[in-house]
Amino acid sequence: MTDPDQDGLPVDAAFYSKGPLRLRGSQVPATTADQRLLESPGRSDWVHEDPWRVLRIQSEFVEGFGSLAEIGPAVSIFGSARLGAHTQAFQDAREIARRIAATGLAIITGGGPGIMEAGNMGACDAGGVSIGLGIELPFESGLNDYVELGVNFRYFFVRKTMFLKYSRGFVVMPGGFGTLDELFEAFTMVQTGKVTSFPIVLFGTSYWRGLVDWMTTTLLAEGTISARDMDLFTLTDDIDEVVDIIGGVDGEDRAQ
Repeated sequence: MTDPDQDGLPVDAAFYSKGPLRLRGSQVPATTADQRLLESPGRSDWVHEDPWRVLRIQSEFVEGFGSLAEIGPAVSIFGSARLGAHTQAFQDAREIARRIAATGLAIITGGGPGIMEAGNMGACDAGGVSIGLGIELPFESGLNDYVELGVNFRYFFVRKTMFLKYSRGFVVMPGGFGTLDELFEAFTMVQTGKVTSFPIVLFGTSYWRGLVDWMTTTLLAEGTISARDMDLFTLTDDIDEVVDIIGGVDGEDRAQ
């Protein structure tokens, strides 16, 4: 055996083992992981590094799965945080949520103001389960007062997974970029077979007609989607139709 150097390692060691890694030369650390863990507090910038973020992401998945696993069948309602109680869209969202919750389905929203608050309010009106999946944003103040079960997330992609995993359908009210993001995420998951038996309802024909027409005259016409992709959703102004579509879908064996 060769003589150890001042760090206690053989001078001609081929590799230094660091968990699953093999290191040598300039990559060999001066201290061990245990040593750094047990040292007195120093710099805290390590909590913002990618390996630590992986653990945060993992913890968000665990927290989300654990919190929502027993809620039963649920429906997500999406829409703008900017459309308040003075708007027809808010009143429609509240009534849709109330009617759906009265059938025994839980209501899931993004937990914020506007259409999201209307959805949670409607669930409470019917004595149903009102759920809010919030997201950490610099310009929103947290979950609305009508959320009964709330989970706040740091990462959008974790939050999206919860919406898709625990919802049996989406009701999409008028909204902006965030609503469009969730809508096209749902389109993609259904189109590719990642989720099945998953109705998507666009509520508000005057609001959504331009988008639907563009999908027909541009996406379909150019061949970037197929004709049956236009059947992935229903466009309506009829609350009865929304309730019939959402309530008539079996939520079992949906996730792929």
